[in-house]
Amino acid sequence: MQTDRTRLRRQPGRGSHDPAVVHAILDEALICHVGLQIEGAPVVLPTIHARVGGDLYLHGAAANRMLGSMATGAPCCVTATLVDGLVLARSAFHHSMNFRSVVVLGRAVPVSDDAEKRRALEAIVEHVARGRSRACRPPNETEIRITQVLRLPITEASAKVRTGPPLDDESDHGLPHWAGVVPLETRIGSLQPDDRLGERAEPPDLASLERTRPS
Repeated sequence: MQTDRTRLRRQPGRGSHDPAVVHAILDEALICHVGLQIEGAPVVLPTIHARVGGDLYLHGAAANRMLGSMATGAPCCVTATLVDGLVLARSAFHHSMNFRSVVVLGRAVPVSDDAEKRRALEAIVEHVARGRSRACRPPNETEIRITQVLRLPITEASAKVRTGPPLDDESDHGLPHWAGVVPLETRIGSLQPDDRLGERAEPPDLASLERTRPS
């Protein structure tokens, strides 16, 4: 995964090219951001993704301009970030965040095989909520036809992680300002059933929706 483009130059001690670290962050992040040039201008857009093995799958409408550019082989950059805490230091300069992030570089290829396309779309649903693909109608032929799916090999990627307390200067430790970490978590709220939900419909398993930090 390490190339000259993914070599970490700023605080490399926080970085990793370990596929297990990269994959875990991609799996936990609900969305990613895709950056590329469209008609000569830089564009960064959020989207849902799913990782299957060493590949990242992206999807959208067949007429989607971003996916259309990527399908022609345009180089792209996909990033995903998880914020775990606010790091409040004694000095303004040393305020930071505890985070886990991934950058994937490469060129995506369109998925034309119908079976792979269906597997990728199922994986995207499962990425949002585990087990959900078995509790909803699968896409029909029309929906498959009007949906574009791209596969981006995770062969050039890096992760960066910050953990721990603020790193104040030794001379600032005596200042009368609170310092430490404010943890941040994504929590599942109360279910909001659709108004036209049938009485026989079973609610989703909330445990399947929890996005916990990998052990």
